[in-house]
Parts: sequence; C-alpha cells; structure tokens
Amino acid sequence: MRTRRLLAGVVAASAALLTACGSSNSSSSTATDGGSSATADKGTVRISGQNFTEAEIVADMYAAVLQQAGYTPDVHLVDTRDVYMKIFPQKLDVVPEYTGAIVEFLNGTYNGSNAAPVTLSDADQSITDAQPLLKKAGITLLDPSAATDSNAFFVTKDYAAQNNVSTLSDMKGKSVVLAAAPDCKGRLDCEGGLSDKYGIDITKILPLGYASPQTYNSVLKGESQLGETSTTDATLDSQGLVLLDDDKHIQPAENLVPAVSSDFLSAHPDVAAPLNALMAALTTENLTQLNAKVSVDRQKPEDVAAQFLADNGLD
Repeated sequence: MRTRRLLAGVVAASAALLTACGSSNSSSSTATDGGSSATADKGTVRISGQNFTEAEIVADMYAAVLQQAGYTPDVHLVDTRDVYMKIFPQKLDVVPEYTGAIVEFLNGTYNGSNAAPVTLSDADQSITDAQPLLKKAGITLLDPSAATDSNAFFVTKDYAAQNNVSTLSDMKGKSVVLAAAPDCKGRLDCEGGLSDKYGIDITKILPLGYASPQTYNSVLKGESQLGETSTTDATLDSQGLVLLDDDKHIQPAENLVPAVSSDFLSAHPDVAAPLNALMAALTTENLTQLNAKVSVDRQKPEDVAAQFLADNGLD
C-alpha cells in the first residue's frame, strides 16, 4: 500500500534531505521539549520517512520517545520511500517502516524487480527470512508491532448485509467490478489473489486509484461492488463502507516496525527499548483511531501523537 505516495518533487525533496541531514534543524517535525530534561543529551538522532498522515503521526511518536530517552530528534519526512532510501542508513539513523514494504524494497534493490517475494503474512518470519538482505543493507528491524496497514478491500454496508458477506471468502463465485489501483491486474495482493485464492469473478477492473475519492464513489454508486483501500482507512464507516476480512491472507505482513541503522544501533543500543515499547502499545485498531483524529477530526498529527503517548505512559 505504500505506492500511494506521489513521485512529484522527489528530486527537490532528495536534495533538501541530503542537505538537511547535516544539521539539527527539522524541516518537517521535531518533538518539542515537554519540560523533561532529566536525561542527558545523547546527541542527534536523524529520522526520516514518508509524509502521509499515518507516517507523520508515527514519526512524531518516534521523535518524542527518543527525545524522552535523551536524544535530539532531527526529523525530515519526504514523499516516497526511494528518496530516503538513497541515504539510509549512511546518513539517517531511524525510519518508521512496514515489514513487507521495507523488505520487498531491499529485495528489489538487490535481487531485481522481478525477484520472488520474500515476505509472508507473518511479520516475525518475514524479518527472519530477510536477514541476509537486511545485513547487506546495514539495517536492523526492531520488534514489529501488532499494528498493520495492508491493502484491503471494501463493499458498502448495504451490499454486505444483503449478501451476508464479512470476509473475502464469502465473495467466492460472485461476479463483481473492482475499483482499484491501476497496477492491480494480476497482482497476488490484488486482482490475481482475489481471483485465484478467493474464487471471485472479477469481470472488470476500474483503475480509479488506491483509496481515492473516485474509488469510494464508484462503489457507493454501484458502478463497482468492490474497492481497494488500506486496513487503517478511517473514512470508511462514515461513508457507509466496510472492509472484508482477508481470511486467506493474500496480503504480506505490513506491520509497523522501526528500521534502524545497524551501526547507529551498535553505538546507541538504548534506542531500541523506547521504540519497542511504542510498537507494543500500537494496534491496528488504535492506529486507525489515530488516523481518524487527523483525517476526519482535523487534529494536528503532533497533537494526536502526544496524546497517545501520554495515555499509554510513554511520554
């Protein structure tokens, strides 16, 4: 699902990031001093990641818990993964990541774009299997969270009730039009898996975009019956839409996970504990609620992050 970020501005953003990473000033968001100076300054921790809503919230959490641990966070968020991966881990220390996304990025980098997938639906096993890639890249993945954000498929609440469906398996044998990302056809985590694994008859794919207004509207109007989004889409309920459970697990594990420069971790092993504690506190349910506070309630990501940390004793 990480393909939703646009490539516009990548060159400029990359140049800015490369320049900014030599300073302690953040061009995106840096945790503010909450009045706690009990821990001595341990130096700067350079954080990057993508700048969509969920990633902004999580990056603010990373910055806050590492500041609480005595580091000075320097946060620069960019449009796409390939921008920060050009300088990670050489010039970055920590990145909020997703297990499948980071592993498959490295898989494609080292083994080619047509390499067989490494990731499975089990995050821990995926990380274990990816150790040769991670070691080659100089990256360590800490404890994965139970919180996941994978591709997912939705129908209207009326369709679900009328057809008695709550899982994708319940759609077996049904003929549907699918509104999805343009690259959906044949993909194992999209049309290919829906057809082959679930036995759903996809009569047509409308390339209307991933979690886009056009995809929502197509399903709501009945132009299509099935639409593609993410598991933490906070807008579905208010639109009268509902996710169907991926009970055959065609989606690879996309658990939130801290990606850390192995060299930085070796020099600063104490960064692991606060990040692992944060991962343990996050669930898919509360991550979806956090997204809703920003995308629906229009709260600021940094405020949402700060409140979550306070509520969970992580501030």
